[in-house]
Amino acid sequence: MTKTFTQDDVIRYIYCETSEGENKEIQKAILCDSQLQEMYKEFTSTKADLDKSMKDPSDTVTNSILNYSKSLNLPSNK
Repeated sequence: MTKTFTQDDVIRYIYCETSEGENKEIQKAILCDSQLQEMYKEFTSTKADLDKSMKDPSDTVTNSILNYSKSLNLPSNK
């Protein structure tokens, strides 16, 4: 019996949130199903674009947040 995979399954696979067994099934399905293959290519391209667009905050912003946090004088959890 051939399992049908959803967009969610493909996204989980791309983000390494699937089990080894699921990985093998999805890989096999991607090789055999051109629509699934196209979906996989589109999603991996989108993920790559998202990864490239990630920004780190500047040191000024980070320091401002830390200084604000220190100024609150909250008790520690220790």
